[in-house]
Amino acid sequence: MSTVATTDPVLTPGRSTGISLRSRLQDALPKIVLAPSFVITLIFVYGFIVWTAYLSFTNSKTFPSYALTGARAYQRLWRWTFESDPPSSWYTSITNMAIFGFLYVGICLALGLLLAILLDQKIRGEGLLRPIFLYPMALSFIVTGVAWKWFLDPGLGLEQTLHHFGWTSFHFDWIKNKDFVIYTVVIAGVWQASGFVMAMFLAGLRGIDGEIMKAAQIDGASPFQLYRRIVIPLLRPIFLSAFIVLAHMAIKSYDLV
Repeated sequence: MSTVATTDPVLTPGRSTGISLRSRLQDALPKIVLAPSFVITLIFVYGFIVWTAYLSFTNSKTFPSYALTGARAYQRLWRWTFESDPPSSWYTSITNMAIFGFLYVGICLALGLLLAILLDQKIRGEGLLRPIFLYPMALSFIVTGVAWKWFLDPGLGLEQTLHHFGWTSFHFDWIKNKDFVIYTVVIAGVWQASGFVMAMFLAGLRGIDGEIMKAAQIDGASPFQLYRRIVIPLLRPIFLSAFIVLAHMAIKSYDLV
């Protein structure tokens, strides 16, 4: 009876060092590629945020000054914003921004999720509906603002058109009412961004494992429970991404207004 001797492979020091060096380079490559962008962002975004915060505690005006004055500027801003009579323009701007941001983000998330759920049902014509809902995002806020300004103008838009069709009792003059005009801006913003949010949620829905859904249905979960307890929790990363994008767009709504 013959025996076969087995020996473990022996790696030479040079080959072992080469493999180790190559694996280290492969691990470090993503960090090397991302490092310049990270450093630039760190300096020119967060660095200047810190610099601006520092200048707010000085007596800087047109040009920077390094004489610290404490929170004096914030005290003046507080009195001007909340203690002036009549309310300052800054207070009005903050109020309008809060109204617009809350409604814009909330309605876009709700409407985008609803549209994504409906399109996820494999309805006929989905390939046509997706670009129709998504196309407004290709327009600039300026074009959207001008188009909706014409559409909501009582003298030439929706109200005038319905009057021509005989519905003379219809009135929609929010765009000329100082108490409601901010809501017309919300309507225009939601119209433009909800399709983009729908595309994000639709991608998330298509990425959910179908076996999880089938298992929940076998266990007797209703469609409402399926979405409430399984689908929506799995879409939390999409919610966060959409919220960040929408909040960023809400702050940059000057051109839409």
